[in-house]
Amino acid sequence: MLTKKGKYGLKAMVHLAGYLPGEATLVTDIATANQIPKKFLDTILGELRNAGFVNSKKGKGGGYTLARPAHQIKVGHIVRVLDGPLAPIQCASATSYRRCDDCTDEKRCGVRLIMLEARNAIAEVLDNRTLAEMRALTQSDDARLMYYI
Repeated sequence: MLTKKGKYGLKAMVHLAGYLPGEATLVTDIATANQIPKKFLDTILGELRNAGFVNSKKGKGGGYTLARPAHQIKVGHIVRVLDGPLAPIQCASATSYRRCDDCTDEKRCGVRLIMLEARNAIAEVLDNRTLAEMRALTQSDDARLMYYI
């Protein structure tokens, strides 16, 4: 299950994806717009900064920006940074595999095989969708229409 940390992190990243590249926004504005406790959001954005997803700048004109364009950031990468592996159990994890102590035959373990299938289904969605696509889901049909003359 996605934790509040993961959920709030995704909401903050979607919020940042709504700004022009290089246009900074304050943590207070992100927190208020998304109903996220500011102190918790500070910690989350710090982790996202350390992972290279956001940049921060102090002082006038400062705030947070995406470190890369939203179409280059996969949702699965954000979730892994904030919540860890996607697998429900470690023996089904691609990134943090660890054999179960109580398993006698891993290749025939029904629990592992189903959890591996669940992990793969989750990864298929999250690793193939970008932050830009996630942002587009939040916009009304009218907002997605852009006319050029």
